[in-house]
Amino acid sequence: MRSYHSAYGNPSRRKAKKRRRRINTAVVFFLLFAIGLSAFLAYDIFLRPNVWVATGEKGEVFIPTGSTYEQARQILFEKGLIERRKDFERAAHWLKLGDQIKPGHYVIEQGMDNFSLIRLLKSGNQEPIQLTFNNIRDIPQLAGRVSAQIEADSVSLVELLSDSAFLAQIGYNRYTIPALFIPNTYEFWWTTNAREFVSRMLSENARFWTDDRLARANAVGLSKTEVSVLASIVEKETNKDSEKPAIAGVYLNRLRGGWRLQADPTLVFAAGDFEIRRVLDIHKTIESPYNTYMYPGLPPGPICIPSIASIEAVLSPDKHYYYYFCAKDDMSGYHVFASSYAEHEINAWRFRQALNRLNIRK
Repeated sequence: MRSYHSAYGNPSRRKAKKRRRRINTAVVFFLLFAIGLSAFLAYDIFLRPNVWVATGEKGEVFIPTGSTYEQARQILFEKGLIERRKDFERAAHWLKLGDQIKPGHYVIEQGMDNFSLIRLLKSGNQEPIQLTFNNIRDIPQLAGRVSAQIEADSVSLVELLSDSAFLAQIGYNRYTIPALFIPNTYEFWWTTNAREFVSRMLSENARFWTDDRLARANAVGLSKTEVSVLASIVEKETNKDSEKPAIAGVYLNRLRGGWRLQADPTLVFAAGDFEIRRVLDIHKTIESPYNTYMYPGLPPGPICIPSIASIEAVLSPDKHYYYYFCAKDDMSGYHVFASSYAEHEINAWRFRQALNRLNIRK
Protein backbone atom coordinates (compact mmCIF):
# COMPACT_ATOMS: atom_id res chain seq x y z
CA MET A 1 0.00 0.00 0.00
CA ARG A 2 1.37 3.48 -1.13
CA SER A 3 2.17 6.10 1.40
CA TYR A 4 0.39 9.45 1.40
CA HIS A 5 3.48 11.27 0.12
CA SER A 6 4.05 8.86 -2.74
CA ALA A 7 0.40 9.12 -3.82
CA TYR A 8 0.11 12.90 -3.73
CA GLY A 9 3.74 14.09 -4.00
CA ASN A 10 5.97 15.92 -1.60
CA PRO A 11 4.31 19.22 -0.57
CA SER A 12 7.65 20.97 -0.17
CA ARG A 13 8.71 19.90 -3.64
CA ARG A 14 5.49 21.24 -5.11
CA LYS A 15 6.04 24.56 -3.39
CA ALA A 16 9.61 24.72 -4.73
CA LYS A 17 8.39 24.13 -8.28
CA LYS A 18 5.77 26.84 -7.94
CA ARG A 19 8.38 29.23 -6.57
CA ARG A 20 10.73 28.47 -9.50
CA ARG A 21 7.89 29.03 -11.96
CA ARG A 22 7.10 32.36 -10.35
CA ILE A 23 10.79 33.32 -10.46
CA ASN A 24 11.13 32.24 -14.09
CA THR A 25 8.01 34.18 -15.01
CA ALA A 26 9.37 37.25 -13.26
CA VAL A 27 12.72 36.89 -14.99
CA VAL A 28 11.07 36.52 -18.39
CA PHE A 29 8.84 39.49 -17.68
CA PHE A 30 11.83 41.53 -16.53
CA LEU A 31 13.85 40.55 -19.61
CA LEU A 32 10.97 41.39 -21.90
CA PHE A 33 10.51 44.69 -20.11
CA ALA A 34 14.24 45.43 -20.34
CA ILE A 35 14.29 44.53 -24.03
CA GLY A 36 11.23 46.68 -24.66
CA LEU A 37 12.66 49.55 -22.69
CA SER A 38 16.00 49.25 -24.52
CA ALA A 39 14.21 49.14 -27.85
CA PHE A 40 12.17 52.18 -26.92
CA LEU A 41 15.25 54.08 -25.74
CA ALA A 42 17.19 53.04 -28.82
CA TYR A 43 14.34 54.20 -31.03
CA ASP A 44 13.95 57.42 -29.05
CA ILE A 45 17.66 58.26 -29.25
CA PHE A 46 18.63 56.91 -32.66
CA LEU A 47 15.57 56.53 -34.89
CA ARG A 48 12.99 59.05 -33.71
CA PRO A 49 12.87 62.11 -36.02
CA ASN A 50 15.02 64.85 -34.52
CA VAL A 51 15.67 67.35 -37.33
CA TRP A 52 13.41 70.31 -37.89
CA VAL A 53 13.63 72.42 -41.04
CA ALA A 54 11.23 75.33 -41.50
CA THR A 55 8.86 75.05 -44.45
CA GLY A 56 10.34 76.63 -47.55
CA GLU A 57 13.86 76.64 -46.11
CA LYS A 58 16.85 74.46 -46.91
CA GLY A 59 18.58 72.60 -44.10
CA GLU A 60 22.09 73.51 -45.21
CA VAL A 61 25.04 72.97 -42.90
CA PHE A 62 28.65 73.91 -43.62
CA ILE A 63 31.24 72.05 -41.53
CA PRO A 64 34.67 73.68 -42.01
CA THR A 65 37.82 71.63 -42.52
CA GLY A 66 39.42 70.74 -39.18
CA SER A 67 36.23 71.19 -37.18
CA THR A 68 35.98 69.37 -33.86
CA TYR A 69 32.83 67.59 -32.75
CA GLU A 70 32.08 70.47 -30.38
CA GLN A 71 32.34 73.00 -33.21
CA ALA A 72 30.16 70.93 -35.53
CA ARG A 73 27.58 70.41 -32.77
CA GLN A 74 27.48 74.16 -32.15
CA ILE A 75 26.90 74.81 -35.86
CA LEU A 76 23.95 72.40 -35.85
CA PHE A 77 22.50 73.86 -32.67
CA GLU A 78 22.89 77.48 -33.80
CA LYS A 79 21.05 76.67 -37.03
CA GLY A 80 18.16 75.44 -34.87
CA LEU A 81 18.03 72.11 -36.69
CA ILE A 82 18.19 69.75 -33.70
CA GLU A 83 15.02 69.45 -31.61
CA ARG A 84 16.26 67.19 -28.77
CA ARG A 85 19.85 68.17 -28.21
CA LYS A 86 20.62 65.71 -25.39
CA ASP A 87 19.47 62.77 -27.51
CA PHE A 88 21.70 63.94 -30.35
CA GLU A 89 24.67 64.23 -27.99
CA ARG A 90 24.07 60.70 -26.60
CA ALA A 91 23.80 59.25 -30.11
CA ALA A 92 26.91 61.14 -31.24
CA HIS A 93 28.83 59.76 -28.23
CA TRP A 94 27.74 56.15 -28.76
CA LEU A 95 28.37 56.30 -32.51
CA LYS A 96 31.75 58.01 -32.02
CA LEU A 97 30.95 60.99 -34.26
CA GLY A 98 33.74 63.02 -32.70
CA ASP A 99 36.41 60.72 -34.12
CA GLN A 100 35.05 60.56 -37.65
CA ILE A 101 33.23 63.79 -38.56
CA LYS A 102 33.97 64.97 -42.12
CA PRO A 103 33.95 68.59 -43.32
CA GLY A 104 31.65 69.66 -46.11
CA HIS A 105 28.36 71.15 -47.25
CA TYR A 106 25.48 68.97 -46.13
CA VAL A 107 21.79 69.23 -46.89
CA ILE A 108 19.79 67.92 -43.94
CA GLU A 109 16.21 66.84 -44.52
CA GLN A 110 13.18 67.56 -42.38
CA GLY A 111 12.43 64.66 -40.02
CA MET A 112 15.87 63.07 -40.26
CA ASP A 113 16.76 60.92 -37.21
CA ASN A 114 20.01 61.08 -35.24
CA PHE A 115 21.35 57.86 -36.70
CA SER A 116 20.89 59.06 -40.29
CA LEU A 117 22.28 62.51 -39.51
CA ILE A 118 25.37 61.15 -37.78
CA ARG A 119 25.96 58.62 -40.53
CA LEU A 120 25.78 61.50 -43.08
CA LEU A 121 28.29 63.61 -41.15
CA LYS A 122 30.65 60.63 -40.86
CA SER A 123 30.36 59.72 -44.54
CA GLY A 124 31.57 63.00 -46.03
CA ASN A 125 28.80 62.62 -48.61
CA GLN A 126 28.41 66.36 -49.09
CA GLU A 127 26.26 68.16 -51.63
CA PRO A 128 28.09 70.12 -54.36
CA ILE A 129 27.48 73.84 -54.68
CA GLN A 130 26.91 75.88 -57.84
CA LEU A 131 29.67 78.50 -57.91
CA THR A 132 28.91 81.51 -60.11
CA PHE A 133 31.00 84.56 -60.92
CA ASN A 134 30.50 87.27 -63.53
CA ASN A 135 30.87 91.03 -63.88
CA ILE A 136 34.23 90.90 -62.10
CA ARG A 137 36.54 93.94 -62.15
CA ASP A 138 39.75 92.52 -60.67
CA ILE A 139 41.34 89.67 -58.70
CA PRO A 140 40.42 90.99 -55.21
CA GLN A 141 36.78 91.25 -56.28
CA LEU A 142 36.93 87.75 -57.77
CA ALA A 143 38.44 86.42 -54.54
CA GLY A 144 35.66 88.01 -52.52
CA ARG A 145 32.96 86.60 -54.77
CA VAL A 146 34.44 83.09 -54.83
CA SER A 147 35.24 82.93 -51.10
CA ALA A 148 31.59 83.67 -50.35
CA GLN A 149 30.69 80.41 -52.10
CA ILE A 150 33.45 77.92 -51.17
CA GLU A 151 35.67 77.34 -48.15
CA ALA A 152 38.77 79.03 -49.62
CA ASP A 153 39.08 82.47 -48.02
CA SER A 154 39.66 85.63 -50.05
CA VAL A 155 43.09 86.29 -48.50
CA SER A 156 44.44 82.89 -49.58
CA LEU A 157 43.08 83.41 -53.09
CA VAL A 158 44.56 86.90 -53.46
CA GLU A 159 47.91 85.75 -52.08
CA LEU A 160 48.06 82.78 -54.43
CA LEU A 161 47.08 84.86 -57.46
CA SER A 162 49.70 87.47 -56.55
CA ASP A 163 52.52 84.94 -56.18
CA SER A 164 54.78 85.61 -59.18
CA ALA A 165 56.47 82.19 -58.96
CA PHE A 166 53.12 80.39 -58.92
CA LEU A 167 51.75 82.54 -61.75
CA ALA A 168 54.83 81.83 -63.88
CA GLN A 169 54.36 78.13 -63.20
CA ILE A 170 50.84 78.18 -64.64
CA GLY A 171 51.75 80.47 -67.56
CA TYR A 172 50.52 83.87 -66.37
CA ASN A 173 51.78 87.02 -64.64
CA ARG A 174 50.19 89.68 -62.45
CA TYR A 175 48.88 91.53 -65.51
CA THR A 176 47.51 88.59 -67.49
CA ILE A 177 46.07 86.44 -64.70
CA PRO A 178 42.49 87.76 -65.16
CA ALA A 179 42.53 86.07 -68.58
CA LEU A 180 42.55 82.68 -66.86
CA PHE A 181 38.99 82.99 -65.60
CA ILE A 182 35.92 82.35 -67.73
CA PRO A 183 32.76 83.71 -66.05
CA ASN A 184 30.20 80.95 -65.72
CA THR A 185 28.50 78.65 -63.23
CA TYR A 186 30.56 75.67 -62.07
CA GLU A 187 29.86 72.74 -59.76
CA PHE A 188 32.29 72.62 -56.84
CA TRP A 189 32.73 70.89 -53.51
CA TRP A 190 32.36 73.52 -50.81
CA THR A 191 35.61 72.33 -49.18
CA THR A 192 37.66 73.45 -52.21
CA ASN A 193 40.80 75.39 -51.22
CA ALA A 194 42.59 78.15 -53.17
CA ARG A 195 44.95 75.90 -55.12
CA GLU A 196 42.18 73.46 -55.99
CA PHE A 197 40.05 76.36 -57.25
CA VAL A 198 42.82 77.66 -59.52
CA SER A 199 43.56 74.13 -60.75
CA ARG A 200 39.92 73.72 -61.70
CA MET A 201 39.94 77.08 -63.49
CA LEU A 202 42.96 75.99 -65.50
CA SER A 203 41.01 72.92 -66.62
CA GLU A 204 37.93 74.99 -67.45
CA ASN A 205 40.06 77.48 -69.41
CA ALA A 206 41.59 74.64 -71.45
CA ARG A 207 38.10 73.25 -72.07
CA PHE A 208 36.80 76.67 -73.16
CA TRP A 209 39.60 77.31 -75.64
CA THR A 210 38.58 74.72 -78.20
CA ASP A 211 40.34 74.28 -81.53
CA ASP A 212 37.58 76.35 -83.13
CA ARG A 213 38.09 79.29 -80.77
CA LEU A 214 41.86 79.11 -81.12
CA ALA A 215 41.48 79.13 -84.91
CA ARG A 216 39.23 82.19 -84.76
CA ALA A 217 41.70 83.94 -82.45
CA ASN A 218 44.44 83.25 -84.98
CA ALA A 219 42.20 84.59 -87.76
CA VAL A 220 41.92 87.98 -86.03
CA GLY A 221 45.64 87.96 -85.28
CA LEU A 222 45.48 87.58 -81.51
CA SER A 223 46.60 85.06 -78.91
CA LYS A 224 43.97 83.78 -76.50
CA THR A 225 45.32 86.10 -73.78
CA GLU A 226 45.18 89.06 -76.18
CA VAL A 227 41.59 88.11 -77.01
CA SER A 228 40.75 88.38 -73.32
CA VAL A 229 42.51 91.75 -73.08
CA LEU A 230 40.55 93.21 -75.97
CA ALA A 231 37.35 91.52 -74.78
CA SER A 232 37.77 93.21 -71.39
CA ILE A 233 37.78 96.60 -73.12
CA VAL A 234 34.68 95.66 -75.12
CA GLU A 235 33.06 94.49 -71.86
CA LYS A 236 33.55 97.91 -70.28
CA GLU A 237 32.43 99.81 -73.36
CA THR A 238 28.93 98.33 -73.43
CA ASN A 239 26.57 96.01 -71.63
CA LYS A 240 24.61 95.45 -74.83
CA ASP A 241 25.69 92.07 -76.16
CA SER A 242 24.12 92.80 -79.54
CA GLU A 243 26.61 95.60 -80.35
CA LYS A 244 29.74 94.03 -78.89
CA PRO A 245 30.85 92.52 -82.26
CA ALA A 246 30.64 95.99 -83.84
CA ILE A 247 32.76 97.56 -81.08
CA ALA A 248 35.24 94.71 -81.30
CA GLY A 249 35.43 95.39 -85.06
CA VAL A 250 36.31 99.05 -84.42
CA TYR A 251 39.23 98.17 -82.15
CA LEU A 252 40.50 95.48 -84.50
CA ASN A 253 40.39 98.01 -87.35
CA ARG A 254 42.47 100.39 -85.25
CA LEU A 255 45.00 97.66 -84.36
CA ARG A 256 45.36 96.63 -87.98
CA GLY A 257 45.76 100.25 -89.02
CA GLY A 258 48.48 100.86 -86.43
CA TRP A 259 46.30 103.29 -84.52
CA ARG A 260 46.26 103.72 -80.79
CA LEU A 261 43.16 102.15 -79.29
CA GLN A 262 42.23 105.31 -77.35
CA ALA A 263 39.78 103.31 -75.24
CA ASP A 264 38.21 105.32 -72.43
CA PRO A 265 37.72 102.29 -70.12
CA THR A 266 41.49 101.79 -70.00
CA LEU A 267 41.84 105.32 -68.58
CA VAL A 268 39.30 104.53 -65.87
CA PHE A 269 41.30 101.42 -65.01
CA ALA A 270 44.57 103.36 -65.03
CA ALA A 271 43.06 106.00 -62.72
CA GLY A 272 41.82 103.31 -60.34
CA ASP A 273 38.61 105.29 -59.87
CA PHE A 274 35.77 103.09 -61.02
CA GLU A 275 33.15 105.72 -60.23
CA ILE A 276 34.26 107.90 -63.18
CA ARG A 277 31.30 108.48 -65.50
CA ARG A 278 32.86 111.08 -67.78
CA VAL A 279 36.41 110.70 -69.07
CA LEU A 280 38.19 114.04 -69.31
CA ASP A 281 41.38 115.24 -71.04
CA ILE A 282 43.21 115.15 -67.70
CA HIS A 283 42.70 111.38 -67.58
CA LYS A 284 44.54 111.03 -70.87
CA THR A 285 47.74 112.22 -69.20
CA ILE A 286 47.84 109.41 -66.60
CA GLU A 287 51.19 107.61 -66.74
CA SER A 288 50.24 103.95 -66.98
CA PRO A 289 50.83 101.05 -69.40
CA TYR A 290 47.03 100.82 -69.48
CA ASN A 291 46.71 104.33 -70.96
CA THR A 292 45.82 103.47 -74.55
CA TYR A 293 45.77 107.15 -75.47
CA MET A 294 49.45 107.32 -74.57
CA TYR A 295 50.74 103.87 -75.59
CA PRO A 296 50.05 101.91 -78.79
CA GLY A 297 48.73 98.37 -78.95
CA LEU A 298 46.90 96.42 -76.28
CA PRO A 299 47.45 97.09 -72.58
CA PRO A 300 49.50 94.47 -70.67
CA GLY A 301 46.45 92.63 -69.32
CA PRO A 302 42.68 92.62 -69.11
CA ILE A 303 41.03 95.55 -67.35
CA CYS A 304 38.33 93.19 -66.04
CA ILE A 305 37.38 89.54 -66.39
CA PRO A 306 35.42 89.62 -69.66
CA SER A 307 32.20 87.70 -70.21
CA ILE A 308 31.90 84.90 -72.74
CA ALA A 309 29.78 87.26 -74.88
CA SER A 310 32.64 89.77 -75.05
CA ILE A 311 35.19 87.07 -75.86
CA GLU A 312 32.96 85.74 -78.62
CA ALA A 313 32.56 89.29 -79.98
CA VAL A 314 36.33 89.56 -80.41
CA LEU A 315 36.54 86.10 -81.95
CA SER A 316 33.69 86.84 -84.36
CA PRO A 317 33.77 90.64 -84.86
CA ASP A 318 31.63 92.55 -87.31
CA LYS A 319 33.48 93.35 -90.50
CA HIS A 320 33.00 97.03 -91.30
CA TYR A 321 34.92 100.24 -91.97
CA TYR A 322 34.17 102.02 -88.71
CA TYR A 323 37.04 103.45 -86.70
CA TYR A 324 35.02 105.46 -84.21
CA PHE A 325 32.02 105.03 -81.97
CA CYS A 326 30.33 107.13 -79.32
CA ALA A 327 27.50 106.63 -76.86
CA LYS A 328 24.15 107.79 -78.21
CA ASP A 329 22.85 111.05 -76.86
CA ASP A 330 19.55 109.40 -75.90
CA MET A 331 21.46 107.76 -73.01
CA SER A 332 20.09 104.36 -74.02
CA GLY A 333 23.45 102.70 -73.53
CA TYR A 334 23.79 101.99 -77.23
CA HIS A 335 26.41 103.53 -79.52
CA VAL A 336 26.59 105.27 -82.87
CA PHE A 337 29.46 104.36 -85.23
CA ALA A 338 31.41 106.46 -87.72
CA SER A 339 34.03 105.96 -90.41
CA SER A 340 35.42 109.51 -90.37
CA TYR A 341 36.66 111.71 -87.57
CA ALA A 342 34.44 114.59 -88.72
CA GLU A 343 31.33 112.41 -88.40
CA HIS A 344 32.53 111.13 -85.04
CA GLU A 345 33.05 114.68 -83.74
CA ILE A 346 29.40 115.48 -84.41
CA ASN A 347 28.31 112.35 -82.54
CA ALA A 348 30.67 113.11 -79.65
CA TRP A 349 29.46 116.72 -79.41
CA ARG A 350 25.86 115.52 -79.14
CA PHE A 351 26.78 113.12 -76.37
CA ARG A 352 28.73 115.79 -74.47
CA GLN A 353 25.69 118.06 -74.65
CA ALA A 354 23.55 115.25 -73.22
CA LEU A 355 26.00 114.83 -70.32
CA ASN A 356 25.90 118.58 -69.68
CA ARG A 357 22.11 118.58 -69.60
CA LEU A 358 22.24 115.81 -67.00
CA ASN A 359 24.92 117.71 -65.06
CA ILE A 360 27.34 114.79 -65.31
CA ARG A 361 30.68 116.53 -64.94
CA LYS A 362 32.97 113.66 -63.92
